[in-house]
Amino acid sequence: MNFKILLADDVEELAEAIGAMLEYNDYEVDIVYNGEDAFDKAKAGLYDCIILDVMMPIMNGFEVVKKLRKINVRTPIILLTAKSLVDDKVEGLDLGANDYLTKPFEKKELLARIRALTRVEEEKKKNMK
Repeated sequence: MNFKILLADDVEELAEAIGAMLEYNDYEVDIVYNGEDAFDKAKAGLYDCIILDVMMPIMNGFEVVKKLRKINVRTPIILLTAKSLVDDKVEGLDLGANDYLTKPFEKKELLARIRALTRVEEEKKKNMK
């Protein structure tokens, strides 16, 4: 099964590198560079997983999560950010993110977290049939 991921990070070089790594690992990836574009793409519900930076222009990642959950978008969300304080992690998870990974990160850990979240979604889809 080919999973589709939305990646939002305002550091273009990092976003492109993460996107290339995800594509190398057989994920289909759309990349955006601000929170508003992330929200606009994510609200359609076409993704299997969303990876959001927290500190982005126009709308931060916390705001994106909050708005998506408010309109009942249940796509799994990983916050991938340099904000490493426990309070930041708690805030992100309490707003509705499914996971929180701090930068710098190991790519194999990010891939494992994506697999874990998409495995849950795959099971839900199977059970709905």
